[in-house]
Amino acid sequence: MRILIATNHSYMFYRFRKELVEALMQEHEVILSTPFVGHEDDLQAMGLRCIDTEIDRRSINPLKDMKLLKTYRKMLDEIQPDLVITYSIKPNIYMGSACKAKGIPYVTNVQGLGTAFEKPVLSNVVSVMYRSALRKAETVFFENEENAQFFLHKTIISAQQMKVLPGAGINLDEYPYVPMKDDGVCSFLFVGRIMKEKGVDEFFAAAKTIKAEFGEKVAFDVVGFYEDAYKETVDQLVADGVIKFHGFQTDVHPFYEAADCVVLPSYHEGMSNVLLEGAATGRALITSDIPGCREAVEDGVSGYLCPAQDAEALTNSFREFAGKTRNEQEQMGCCGRALIERKFDKRIVVAQTMNGLGLAEAARSKA
Repeated sequence: MRILIATNHSYMFYRFRKELVEALMQEHEVILSTPFVGHEDDLQAMGLRCIDTEIDRRSINPLKDMKLLKTYRKMLDEIQPDLVITYSIKPNIYMGSACKAKGIPYVTNVQGLGTAFEKPVLSNVVSVMYRSALRKAETVFFENEENAQFFLHKTIISAQQMKVLPGAGINLDEYPYVPMKDDGVCSFLFVGRIMKEKGVDEFFAAAKTIKAEFGEKVAFDVVGFYEDAYKETVDQLVADGVIKFHGFQTDVHPFYEAADCVVLPSYHEGMSNVLLEGAATGRALITSDIPGCREAVEDGVSGYLCPAQDAEALTNSFREFAGKTRNEQEQMGCCGRALIERKFDKRIVVAQTMNGLGLAEAARSKA
């Protein structure tokens, strides 16, 4: 079988889907359409044929989007795939539409609702586009139950199309358990894009309060790109000694291992890979009580859930964790690791995905 995969980010695709690609390539020819923004050499080294495809990820531009649709139509004519798998909103909509028009079987992955569904007018437009694009989809995968129910309630998909996976899963060999250090400092770590929707305003406010209370007994480390609007804020917090800013890092392992608690106060997520990675390393989690975050935490056992956009609740969770003994903090991390092993093992997620694609049965019958 010839399988075409369309996504919007080569770097993220390699980081979170390479094990699925390896499983697909055991029995099938796989081709990837994506903008080249990192790890494309690694993908090609796997034996994957990669097509550099321009996608405007951050805005709605009718001319650029129609060009993308035309590109996808031409790609389908040239490749003649037996199955298409799509990830992220624009490939989902435009490759989905192209497949529907040409009668090519396709499967879609909705990795979160994102900002497109937060504004009523835009939400209605995107819902109409998704409803049309997904009408003939064989399966629509979701990373949490609430997102799936939202699409069902909006009549974008049918119940027969819907399948919920526990995110992309986590490779437990790549993220082994590492005992917490015992240096007398309680370290909180934020990993992600420094933008409003990730809850950084609340994180910074809570960090300032806790740093004033605990002084050198706590530390706040921040890893990731910042949007221009936050440059002045980040620089000031660094100058004031509230946070340590490390910028974007290709390898986050040392930061997880140096931390005691991973924090993600997001407003919305599909399934947070940062939380899965942190918990797999054996770190407690503090995160928003929202779909895509709450699934990774047993509240009060492996971490704390806070209402989104609530700096006071976040501050209280920081305070409670910082006040625990090292053994109590370590125990929370161990409980988090156990939860990841039970629910988010990459091998389980890949098997569930292959089954949802209908390829697991085909592989077994072929054997």
